[in-house]
Amino acid sequence: MNNKRWDVLYINATAVTCAGDAQSAYGIIENAAIGILDGKICWLGPEATLPNLPALLSDHIIDAEGRCITPGLIDCHTHLVYAGNRSHEFEMRLKGATYEEIAKAGGGIRSTVSATRAASEDELFEQSLKRAKALVANGVTTIEIKSGYGLNLETELKILRVAKKIGETLRITIVPTFLGAHTVPEEFHGRADDYIHYVIEEMLPRVAEENLAKRVDVFCEKIAFSLAQTEKVFAAAQKYNLAITCHAEQLSDSGSAALSAKYNAQSVDHLEFLSKKSVAALAQSGSVAVLLPGAFYFLREKQLPSVDLLREHKIPIAIATDCNPGTSPTTSLTIMMNMACTLFRLTPEEALLGVTRHAAKALGLLQTHGTLELGKKADIALWDIKHPAELAYQIGGNTCMGVSTFLTN
Repeated sequence: MNNKRWDVLYINATAVTCAGDAQSAYGIIENAAIGILDGKICWLGPEATLPNLPALLSDHIIDAEGRCITPGLIDCHTHLVYAGNRSHEFEMRLKGATYEEIAKAGGGIRSTVSATRAASEDELFEQSLKRAKALVANGVTTIEIKSGYGLNLETELKILRVAKKIGETLRITIVPTFLGAHTVPEEFHGRADDYIHYVIEEMLPRVAEENLAKRVDVFCEKIAFSLAQTEKVFAAAQKYNLAITCHAEQLSDSGSAALSAKYNAQSVDHLEFLSKKSVAALAQSGSVAVLLPGAFYFLREKQLPSVDLLREHKIPIAIATDCNPGTSPTTSLTIMMNMACTLFRLTPEEALLGVTRHAAKALGLLQTHGTLELGKKADIALWDIKHPAELAYQIGGNTCMGVSTFLTN
């Protein structure tokens, strides 16, 4: 034990470590204490085994009064930084308008691109910060944020700078992802190959030079980019030592998950049309499957992801909000947990691991985030519940009493 008193000591807690075994992955420690020093967990165990009286260990003692403490939740797939909203399109669809009709009227992703391009960096930050604060209020301490609503160099860089500023402002972990290959912008209409060349030769070098992203993503789908175009972006990303993820198999079995596995992707996301062959490839690569029930619900999809197949091959399953203005306008990760259980038939235990341990792995952060363990970053969420199953059980509401994030040396 360090002679210095601990900075913070939680006592009388139900610690849900998310570091348990196959029998009980919750990893619950009853009547637990958690000591924090220099931004890291320095002690964890039953309060009765503390090395001294709490008052002699820390000047800052927090009595959890039997409530649950979990790792801070991790939202591992968001498009959180954008301007405007598309509520009018939601209304148009419910009145019978087709996607094509909405697009011809200036809607769809292009409307978000136009609004995001037009917004100043300060305006974009102000709008996006509200969404980030809502996630934090719901227990989230780590957020992956993609670009992709700029589709030109200036705006893509602006989005990534705003993402960084959000992390600095809220003192949370941000994992920025470059998604220049989100869709073909209007000015490149009919010239997808030329746009991919622009992404690789002009956007990606600047993103890497300014150290604005940790990962690169591609939307590989019939309405976006082909396998060949996706592979070009992946190969270029590797040259800059950027990790890879992919919007894969959302609308069809494109083979993008297997391609992502070939490039050792950290995660593959959506996966409604995931094939057995691709599942086997993912099992070999160690990639995480990220399920996005919000988009599935909002689009009223019918094709369920193959959860049993993922379980059979022991592929970690993460869950995220997919926060975006067009197909998943949500800032509640706990509602996504409920949807993952009700729509995809995950268990509450799987759902919690999906927003903690497995979400950390999906972002390459498992060494420091995602579980309550000695030496890990002391990102903690306190909940007004007695058992962690309540997090996935409740629809709406918010039982989070607050999160704690600590700067590490």
